[in-house]
Amino acid sequence: MMKYDEIHIEDLEIYARHGVFPEETKLGQRFIVSVILYTNTRKAGTTDELECSIDYGSVSHFITRFMQENTYKLIEAAAENLVEALLFEYPLLTGVTLELKKPWAPIGLPLKYASVKISRFWHRAYLGMGSNMGDKKAYLDGAIEALNKIKGCQVEKVSEYLVTKPYGGVEQDDFLNACAQIKTLLSPEELLDVLHEIEKEAHRERIVRWGPRTLDLDILLYDDVVMETDDLIIPHIEMELRDFVLKPLSEIAPNLRHPVSKKTVTQMLKELQ
Repeated sequence: MMKYDEIHIEDLEIYARHGVFPEETKLGQRFIVSVILYTNTRKAGTTDELECSIDYGSVSHFITRFMQENTYKLIEAAAENLVEALLFEYPLLTGVTLELKKPWAPIGLPLKYASVKISRFWHRAYLGMGSNMGDKKAYLDGAIEALNKIKGCQVEKVSEYLVTKPYGGVEQDDFLNACAQIKTLLSPEELLDVLHEIEKEAHRERIVRWGPRTLDLDILLYDDVVMETDDLIIPHIEMELRDFVLKPLSEIAPNLRHPVSKKTVTQMLKELQ
């Protein structure tokens, strides 16, 4: 994990209504929240201006309101939704570690508290997009629109759409290709599921490998992750051999480095050409 500066809020006490039992949600109880806010405090430190940092007073009030205005059965759900809300509310936040303590946990035994502690960060992913059936531009436009509607995803950049010849030797129409840079809270596996769902909505059918398709969405890169499962390989296999990937990717991230070869997108494109 990258090194970030930290702002700490320790043991914020909140009276709220979360729990499995009816008396917990009706009568309420005490919760204790501690957070670590990961950010870059350099600008705030050199300018001494509050707007350059994250106001821990504002964050404390936000946490209190969120805990009091929402009700969850599980503290795991309360923590997950609170962290996500913080990451969306404060643009300077890169990540959050949160511990939610429940001192009056109703288990019938003496204990100090039960708690859950989670860490969540924004991730940056790069997607390859393609279509060679029907209204190709409309399919790509629709995919961008759908991504922006997904909770935990924000499209940051999209390349120009590029007309390319089909890859893989199957006789078919030319493709319209593009790449997108997104900011996401989703794991690689969760993001893949989202992309498959968007393809499904576009009536994508996986009949012929490298065959025609209404919409093709691939995860090219995800942070510096290198992984291989039965369903997902990151970085995308053979991306360095595909100009229909490298050309649009070079528009939005020319200096982005491949986590294995360490070559930039610009370097890979020059070598391919």
